[in-house]
Amino acid sequence: MGVVQEVKDGKFVDSNSAASLANEKKNRKTGNDSLDKDAFLQLLVAQMKYQDPLEPTSNTEYISQFATFSELEQMQNMSASMDLFRASSLVGQTVLLKVYDSQGRPTNVQGNVDYVVYEKNKAYLSVNGELYSMDDLDTVADPTYLEAYKLAADWLNIYNKLPAIEHLTVADREKVEKLDEMYQGMSEYQKNFLTDEQVDTMQKYVKKMKDLVASAGNDKDDDEGGDDGEGDEGGSDGE
Repeated sequence: MGVVQEVKDGKFVDSNSAASLANEKKNRKTGNDSLDKDAFLQLLVAQMKYQDPLEPTSNTEYISQFATFSELEQMQNMSASMDLFRASSLVGQTVLLKVYDSQGRPTNVQGNVDYVVYEKNKAYLSVNGELYSMDDLDTVADPTYLEAYKLAADWLNIYNKLPAIEHLTVADREKVEKLDEMYQGMSEYQKNFLTDEQVDTMQKYVKKMKDLVASAGNDKDDDEGGDDGEGDEGGSDGE
């Protein structure tokens, strides 16, 4: 299968994951990564080679420097191990990533973490079929929270489309009943995503709609009764 890349204004546009990995690579080139042991040893050898022969550095100082670096390296390795463990714990979780393109513009990416890839003590998250750097992780969301948030958003979408209560008509019956049905089916946790004012207004809508439906039913019965009466009078005249 070929790879399709978006073209805009005659230029290739990097995908969100490509921008994420490009920024990761750029950080490495600009020296944001920590100094490794080999580089430290090279610096130490250079220091010994070019030291002042009249005032040489003592062996004790070299050993002290190396011991200090070893402790720092162990702390960094421990930190890297914690990051890898944290990345592994994200598998199956819903995450929000904040990715910056080459112009520095932020883009949000949301999805489930399918798996984690490890490379050079770095963890990369697979989200929506693409790899992203752990550095782009912005938020980890609980599935229960996301479900409640989405349900509340759907409820509010219907709620906001209703007219003012004084302009409510029987034509809005389906929306009001759907609103009440969704609310009654919510758990207590999900209901907490709605304000008391919104719930109180919904209950007023429900009561108003019941009155409108009942009134419409009475009007219909009156009309049918009136039609029957006219029929009877017509029959009497015929006799």
